[in-house]
Amino acid sequence: MDKKYMQVCVDLALKGLPLAFPNPMVGCVIVHNDSIIGQGYHQQCGSHHAEVNAIASVENKELLEQSTLYVSLEPCAHFGKTPPCADLIVKSKIPRVVLGSLDTFSEVNGKGIQRLKEAGIEVVTRVLEKECRAINKRFFTFHEKKRPYVILKWAQTTDGYIAPLNQKEPLWISSPESKTLVHLWRSQEQAILVGRKTAELDNPLLTTREVKGKNPIRIVLDSELSLNKDLHIFNDDAPTLVVNNKLSSKNHLKVDFDNLASSLLNELHSRNIQSIIIEGGAQTLITFIEAKVWDEARVFTSKKTLGKGIQSPLIQSVIKRSEIVGDDKLTHYINS
Repeated sequence: MDKKYMQVCVDLALKGLPLAFPNPMVGCVIVHNDSIIGQGYHQQCGSHHAEVNAIASVENKELLEQSTLYVSLEPCAHFGKTPPCADLIVKSKIPRVVLGSLDTFSEVNGKGIQRLKEAGIEVVTRVLEKECRAINKRFFTFHEKKRPYVILKWAQTTDGYIAPLNQKEPLWISSPESKTLVHLWRSQEQAILVGRKTAELDNPLLTTREVKGKNPIRIVLDSELSLNKDLHIFNDDAPTLVVNNKLSSKNHLKVDFDNLASSLLNELHSRNIQSIIIEGGAQTLITFIEAKVWDEARVFTSKKTLGKGIQSPLIQSVIKRSEIVGDDKLTHYINS
């Protein structure tokens, strides 16, 4: 029974994507006599947490004293932008709380559970823990590994090329359906990265123009600060950070290009960027693959062929799943 209601919490939590960032996505339901009498989720950063919304939605507050509260993440026990959820649960006299995953953020990290137990509340932990951690993969990676969650993405031809050898103009390898999906992905991450050559040759906007959603922060590698400022990546559609070896400022990140992947991720962590999708080019993708600092890869394989060109990156990892998008095959990898 606990698993059934925790799955409802997970489904609710996902409604917070991506507006909850940088906070975790959390869902909560309140159950009385095997019936849900209240539910809520964290809708956006700075707004009420899931537990607050769930408790507020209960019409007959007297039933709280005979109910179980299910929540996908350990309730907070500290004052942030909102008061501690653990205190509200105690004040509401809810006798039993079931948690999905523990919150490893240093300000919580067991303190919420401790607060509930000290108040005499029965606490059950780790129900559907894997699923509850998965929906907050960005949050947990940021706080536990001290770096953003890294997604690699590229499109390749059926004969294994990512671009022509002497590219003169942008070349669309994947299908229109795949392009729309990529724009959706962009809306779900805080930042997007390309290398200097990709910025010059493709002149991408790196926005979410084909879907409704917030544009990610655009990041471009430009060690010598040589890129033409008339490129689309420097327009006003979204903020742009230039990664270089000369200057550090609001719009510039100075990193060690000899240790590019780790140095860059450290800088992004310091700027509270929890997730990044890396869209190319080939050498930029290979840099992160060789440094082994990536979490998942999403690879489109189209029906097109080039005969010769720039080889697509090679990835040796676990295939999570494959699916068909338009005329393309999309393969999802996870870094094992």
